[in-house]
Amino acid sequence: NRPMADTDFNQSRRAILGGAAVLAAAGTAPVRALSQETPGKTDLSGASVLITGSSSGFGRLTALHLARAGANVIASMRNLNNGKRPEAQELRDIASAEKLKLQVVEIDVTKPAEISSGVSAAQDIANGALDVLVNNAGIGVAGPIEMHDFDEESAYKQFDVNLFGYHRMARAVLPAMRARGAGLLVQVSSQLGRFVIPNIGAYSATKFALEAMFETMAYELAPMGVDVSIVQPGGYPTKIWDNGVRYLAALMEDADEERKAAYGAHLEMARGFFSGSSDTDPMDVPRAIAELIAAPKGKRPLRRPVHPNTQGVDAVNGVSAQVQAAVLGRGAYARWHAAVTQ
Repeated sequence: NRPMADTDFNQSRRAILGGAAVLAAAGTAPVRALSQETPGKTDLSGASVLITGSSSGFGRLTALHLARAGANVIASMRNLNNGKRPEAQELRDIASAEKLKLQVVEIDVTKPAEISSGVSAAQDIANGALDVLVNNAGIGVAGPIEMHDFDEESAYKQFDVNLFGYHRMARAVLPAMRARGAGLLVQVSSQLGRFVIPNIGAYSATKFALEAMFETMAYELAPMGVDVSIVQPGGYPTKIWDNGVRYLAALMEDADEERKAAYGAHLEMARGFFSGSSDTDPMDVPRAIAELIAAPKGKRPLRRPVHPNTQGVDAVNGVSAQVQAAVLGRGAYARWHAAVTQ
């Protein structure tokens, strides 16, 4: 590794600007789906995987995909209602019909007691330390930053789930992983954790913070044999944005009339973001996660963008990697940095 030169920065800056132009175009035109992984191609037999937010979206798709690849999957979700939650029963029915190793446990990532009991149950199912934690549970609320009441529900709830929930889950599984000297933490982030779009700023803030927290943990955990990978999906049609419509409606109800009038056009744009169609295939994300799990220990990438168009986020990731190499590539942290980036 070497310090970043001015020429490197200028080249990277051009790459970012070029990638941003591609992203802008992608927002107004259909995009092709990524090539589909051949069923059974990734063999995850023997791997124990705990997934949060498995009731819908990427979590549900990932739970089924990994189980079909042979993994021992523990799918978690909140509000199980004594096992009667329909989404939980549906997963159990599919697992029974297909003879999959898939069980469901209750975890609300905002409740430490449920995290403790849920992780304990997952470790019992896995007969010891888990091989993989997939941090996926998340919520998204749109609207101008000023419209969010940062002392109350809206912004705080997003941070509580999207950032602190991930941190709580990591802290719960790490002691057993560190004791064994192996494990993988997969964080489902977003390309909105690397660049911003107006009216989705609070959500982006949680993902920017997630990116910083877990890149730091990647360096800290490398000497202990635990890998960290951050998955960065682009735009995909999942239920998180269906829920976003409901959260946005609540935000609008609570706003005072002056702010509603001032930000009327912004709110219409936010509604349009949620109602926009997408031709992307959400299965791209479970396939990427499966590939990370199957990759050799110590060789997994720190970040994995997932979308038919990743030019913009690739460019930002590239510049960030150069800066981190300049900061950590020499001195006391050089070996830690090398372990994460080799």
